[in-house]
Amino acid sequence: MSVDFITAVRVLTMACLTGLLLTVGLRLSVDQVVEAIRSCRLSLILLVNFVGIPLLVVLLIRGFDLEAEIAVGMILLGAAPFAPVVPVFVKLSRGNLALAAGLTSLITALSAFLTPLVVLFALRVVPGAADLSFDVLEILGILTATITLPLLIGMAIRRFAPALTRQILRPLEVLAEATGALSLIVVTVGEFESIIAIGWGPLLAMSIGSELSLALGYWIGGNERSSRRVVAFGTSNRNIALALLLAVQNFAGSSVVSSVVANGFLLILLGLVHVAFWRFIQDRQRGPLSHNLEVS
Repeated sequence: MSVDFITAVRVLTMACLTGLLLTVGLRLSVDQVVEAIRSCRLSLILLVNFVGIPLLVVLLIRGFDLEAEIAVGMILLGAAPFAPVVPVFVKLSRGNLALAAGLTSLITALSAFLTPLVVLFALRVVPGAADLSFDVLEILGILTATITLPLLIGMAIRRFAPALTRQILRPLEVLAEATGALSLIVVTVGEFESIIAIGWGPLLAMSIGSELSLALGYWIGGNERSSRRVVAFGTSNRNIALALLLAVQNFAGSSVVSSVVANGFLLILLGLVHVAFWRFIQDRQRGPLSHNLEVS
């Protein structure tokens, strides 16, 4: 990849991440975050997402004997939980949207500090990956600027300028989503041959990792089904924008970037399949009840 291409992708991913977190903050109140913490097994959710899932990814990498650069792409996604798209999936599957917004904002903010440390550790235990450089302090600075600050700014605007929030929220959401789509398109076009060359073995490992993550998230999600869906989606759908930023920032010119994109597309596809499945189950369960109500 050329220097200009790398710079363009870096700028797009940073803009996307900043915009997404700003809009999450604009939709979020402090009360929602507090309620999300109180109503779920937060410590267990954090442990699974920042320790359990990365360990699962490492085991899959070793089990499938994946090459180092593809492995690093999987690690970057494995260390970046709760994608900003999680509330969208939860809404489509009729889950607990307030919990989704609260957990997504909180865990994404923590990702600015925890994800680089998780990646640094994982690189040391994957064969061949330890030779790849990763500047933790530099990444901490970048993620604080693109995740933590926009989230706090968005929440502050919502708190002190609600009229402004109503005016700018939807345009900012459209702009952030368009920027994210554009960054994926740009990287996909630039890395198309590398993505195709990844092969079925890594894609199978990625799929297994996603499904096991979903099952694990559902299991720890609590007693209510709507809450379980939130944790399941958050645990299985990793933050593609964050992982892509880390890949371009640290591993530009390698297959790490194409690995992140391929894995990211697969996660989105599987997420949509899960949405369709849960909606189908709900419709079937509500069908007989609705019929009985109509008869009575």
